[in-house]
Amino acid sequence: MVKITSAFDSGAIEVLSLDDPANIRLRLRKDNAADFHQWFHFRLTGAAGLPLRMVFENAATAAYADGWHGYRCVASYDRQNWFRIEGTRYHDGQLVVEHVPERDSVFYAYFEPYSHERHLDLVARAERSPQVRLRNLGLTVEGRDLDLVTVGGDAPGRMPVWIIARQHPGETMAEWFVEGLLERLLDPADPVARKLRAQAVLHIVPNMNPDGAVRGNLRTNAAGRNLNREWRAPDPVASPEVFLVRAEMERTGCGLFLDIHGDETLPYVFFSTAEEVPSFTAAAAAAQARFIEAFLAASPDFQTTEGYKPGRFGEELLTLASKWVANHFGCVSLTLEMPFKDNALLPDEAVGWNGARSKRLGAAMLDPILRHVATCSQPTLDSAILQETNT
Repeated sequence: MVKITSAFDSGAIEVLSLDDPANIRLRLRKDNAADFHQWFHFRLTGAAGLPLRMVFENAATAAYADGWHGYRCVASYDRQNWFRIEGTRYHDGQLVVEHVPERDSVFYAYFEPYSHERHLDLVARAERSPQVRLRNLGLTVEGRDLDLVTVGGDAPGRMPVWIIARQHPGETMAEWFVEGLLERLLDPADPVARKLRAQAVLHIVPNMNPDGAVRGNLRTNAAGRNLNREWRAPDPVASPEVFLVRAEMERTGCGLFLDIHGDETLPYVFFSTAEEVPSFTAAAAAAQARFIEAFLAASPDFQTTEGYKPGRFGEELLTLASKWVANHFGCVSLTLEMPFKDNALLPDEAVGWNGARSKRLGAAMLDPILRHVATCSQPTLDSAILQETNT
């Protein structure tokens, strides 16, 4: 008998009918306290060798229905290796997935998941490094820890760099990105990482929205707040995640800010930049251009031709993290977007864009960060590296 379950970390689906494996009827489940829906993650059992046809009936009302065009569902038998299903199509307002599973247990998801257990493993692994200080900034709406990983000491002259990820919990590629960035940043043999640790202090929030991630939400926290619309005036009760991070950022200052996301529609890696913020200056434009140029050199996955059109955010502009930071601190402040589908510049038919590719992009980000830090501040590098070696 075919069964579908989703009662696990980031699980989300509504089952309408399982009577016929060739006509399984499903609905995308809404965020727990908001109407956004697009994320799905479920386990199907009892169908080895059976031709399945799964129909997501409310795909047309999803948060980003245009994102279904060219999209392919991901699947895994072991929850470690995820692949794309060729038999995915969007037709007459419904997402249809046709697949013949090889085994009796198979997981399907909107994108390769990043579990809360993996998050906890990531921060625990990072804390083993002598270069890391792990702090609990406070609690989320539902009482989960909001983790801050700080790399590098508080020596005078070191630039404060802030990197946050997964304000939108369904954008799991963002935490895969952070995992790759942290692995390289903490590699004692990597020369770029060594120089960066000597010149900057990096404050990294791997998951801004643990509640939404565990619940299987697409865009909101447990109180139904879109955290990337809370930065102008965060509510300490309904959006404590932003309130706590913003307060710590005010304490430390910020010389570079990166907010890591995924985009449902565009099959590219790109930045949302800061030209539209009121305080944007010619000097800020030059620094931003240098950073973008360095990232282009560091990763062929990144491009600057495709991206968001000017005016996209309208009056909401300064409620967004990177726009508020750019306006408030006057530093280079960017939102990085990765695709849910594939990177059209370098397509991979088997996996599309996935966790491993997100990790490599995160590792590549160290190069433009170092260039930015080295250009904007000139501490005594040799003594800083010597101090790190001795500790």
